[in-house]
Amino acid sequence: MARNTTTVRIEGAVLPPDLLQRVARGDSTLPGMRPEDYHLVAGERFNEGIARAWNRVLGIWTAFRPSLDGRPAGESLTTLTRERWLLPLFDVLGYGRLQTARAIDINGASYAVSHAWGSAPIHLVAANIELDRKTAGVAGAARMSPHGMLQELLNRSDDRLWGVVSNGLRLRILRDSARLTRQAFVEFDLQEMMDGEVYADFALLWMLVHQSRIEGERPEDCWLERWSREAIQQGTRALDHLRGGVEKSIATLGAGFLGHAANTALREALRSGELDKQDYYRQLLRTVYRLLFLFVAEDRGVLLDPRADEAARERYSAWYSTQRLRRLAQRRRGTRHADLWQGLRLIIERLGSDTGEPGLALPALGSGLWAQA
Repeated sequence: MARNTTTVRIEGAVLPPDLLQRVARGDSTLPGMRPEDYHLVAGERFNEGIARAWNRVLGIWTAFRPSLDGRPAGESLTTLTRERWLLPLFDVLGYGRLQTARAIDINGASYAVSHAWGSAPIHLVAANIELDRKTAGVAGAARMSPHGMLQELLNRSDDRLWGVVSNGLRLRILRDSARLTRQAFVEFDLQEMMDGEVYADFALLWMLVHQSRIEGERPEDCWLERWSREAIQQGTRALDHLRGGVEKSIATLGAGFLGHAANTALREALRSGELDKQDYYRQLLRTVYRLLFLFVAEDRGVLLDPRADEAARERYSAWYSTQRLRRLAQRRRGTRHADLWQGLRLIIERLGSDTGEPGLALPALGSGLWAQA
């Protein structure tokens, strides 16, 4: 799965794209992916259960959608959005009639979450309430944005790990993470999904948001959390497998730099002892670590500034990304030209600068990895 599909947006690493790809294709090696794990009746297959849910939800949306048109600005749409769309949607997803929740108090702070299932908070607001903006006078959106309130609740609570927030047009899955410096979520654009009848993305929604995914005696027992742990373990195994590749990459890059006709100064520095061999090794290792960082950050969709315009993001992806480098490397051998290396150097320099590079949607990372040696 790419970073985003037509109506699915992934920010951060709550559930990484490679895991969602396994879910989307019904990977039977992933725990919790049997039909009975979703409480389907004996003999019912996934495609049958999802198709049945799709037909019901599409009918609910078709009846609800026209009611949003022509509404006066500022009119309360809370009851309309919940009763005619979101509560029926969650019913189809296996929750039954979601129960309203009392405000949750933690260390003097109150969180006016609208609903809950078990320990999981499910915050449903009106279609005209922005998920990322405070709205005065609206419960669950006045003190903080709906997204911000739910994230803070998850972060500060000892017995809540996962939650859902939606305004009926967008739906997000969030996880507890007190270390977040930026938003992290999986988002479904419900309006585009239903208006465009994007069945494949609805199937992923059904697989991720179904009631069976958040049930468990303890929050850490639910399938979403177990999948999250599986993704971490998979990443750890991948790192173990990388060791040999890192060593080979260092040797290949080191020989390549030394052998290039334009690097006479590098060869002389090593020959004279001005550049210590161990220092050269450390520089090569640093380059490999930077590349690995870019590989992972690009593949998980967390490298580019989310506030950047789409043209800048597309410019980076088309001409400067390591995804492009990897595609080229698979198709043909390299040449003696240095343009690709110069492009990579530009990315490294801008990530290590104080300003980033807005024209390529690159943020200023400011970490030691990107500092100029």
